[in-house]
Amino acid sequence: MNTTIIIWTVAIAAVFGFLWYRGDIRRFATYWQEMLEELKKCSWPTWTELKGSTMVIVVTIMIMGGLTYLIDLAFDTIFLKLIY
Repeated sequence: MNTTIIIWTVAIAAVFGFLWYRGDIRRFATYWQEMLEELKKCSWPTWTELKGSTMVIVVTIMIMGGLTYLIDLAFDTIFLKLIY
């Protein structure tokens, strides 16, 4: 058990060291900072807007599901009459 932990620790340290050597850690840190700055510029919806948008999505999915069911039922009826 201890050998497995040591092997994983060495492997993770080696990968981390390699990424550090290549400069990927610094680039990721820069990316993360820029991403946080951009998220601060976003306009987030209010709770009321979020609830309204969610209801629109739920109703649309229900309508599309109903239409899909009706079309499937129609095709099923048509093809069953053609076969039998």
